[in-house]
Amino acid sequence: MSEKITFTPISYTGWDSLSHLLDEVNRFNVKKILIVTDPLLKEIGLTDKVVVPLENAGYSTELYIEVVPEPPLAIAEKLVAYTRDNAFDMVIGVGGGSALDLSKLAGVLASHEGLVADYLNLTGTKQITEKGLPTILIPTTSGTGSEVTNISVLSLETTKDVVTHDYLLADVAIVDPALTISLPPKVTAATGIDALTHAVEAYISKNASPISNALALQAIRLISNSIRTAVSNGNDRQARTDLSYGSYLAGLAFFNAGVAGVHALAYPLGGQFHLAHGDSNAVLLPYVMGYIRQSCEKRMKDIFEAMGFSSANLSQEEASYKCVAELERLVRDVNIPSTLKGFNIPVEALENLTNDAIEQKRILARSPMPLDKDDIYTIYKAAFDGVIAEKK
Repeated sequence: MSEKITFTPISYTGWDSLSHLLDEVNRFNVKKILIVTDPLLKEIGLTDKVVVPLENAGYSTELYIEVVPEPPLAIAEKLVAYTRDNAFDMVIGVGGGSALDLSKLAGVLASHEGLVADYLNLTGTKQITEKGLPTILIPTTSGTGSEVTNISVLSLETTKDVVTHDYLLADVAIVDPALTISLPPKVTAATGIDALTHAVEAYISKNASPISNALALQAIRLISNSIRTAVSNGNDRQARTDLSYGSYLAGLAFFNAGVAGVHALAYPLGGQFHLAHGDSNAVLLPYVMGYIRQSCEKRMKDIFEAMGFSSANLSQEEASYKCVAELERLVRDVNIPSTLKGFNIPVEALENLTNDAIEQKRILARSPMPLDKDDIYTIYKAAFDGVIAEKK
């Protein structure tokens, strides 16, 4: 049986790969470029690495810095309207997942009518029909993989939804680990575990393939062996490089195989409590994997080995238990709270979180173990109490 494998048309990876930016922009017949980023990157001067060579080459650039973490729908609507009104020829996204997701929307929906809300997966009524403006994405974190996916995630009132279409794929992705050196330890940890979650969920996904499996396992190797060092010593070039490559590969893996239960339960945490997406995934990862462990023991044994441990004398069941324990330890080692209580989520919220999570049917469908409302509530309660629960 044949399988569709999709990749961003052109990617540059590795230290100082940003040097390819001008050559890539020159390939397009553009003059006026919108650069979407966040205020902090402008403040620390990182955006100059993009703006200066473009302006020196004669391009007109404009910085758009109204980007916030976990961007709400209103932010996306404002950016898309601004892009339409100002006749830009290209969009360049510089930053974390929020900036990149918004850049993709601006590039594609600039050539469409209606609101961004009209194109949402759960409630939208319009279809994307045109490629829109050429888009270059330059991540400054190692986590979301947004530079190589066709998804833009937006926060709604109590949960999240996505706009998804292959036209949201960037024309060029530039993944330069040198741009992540200034990333604080807390953000390094959250985005790194986010990338690890992408790889783990892609590997256990019902839509996994030999190609996505290879990408996911290599991503797990790179991330689990570098994230502790990158968090404790952000200037470590090898750790930053490995984490960057791991995030990129994890993005390719989950773009092709999809994510599942962890993300379905993480979205309401972001929507209702504005918890950063990386933190949401991190706090839930061991509890979701512990709950569904028996449905994917062989896969979890593989993950355990990819994390650098030997399972030579272990059964699949034993290795799967150890895998859950190591995921839990890794989250703890990079100083992310290991319970919902640690993020000040009240127990009274679990019911509403469950009601929103069960609506993420597109994502839940990929879980190797079907999860109903009772299952989801049990996982949330386990994450609240800090005790791994299993499906009875």
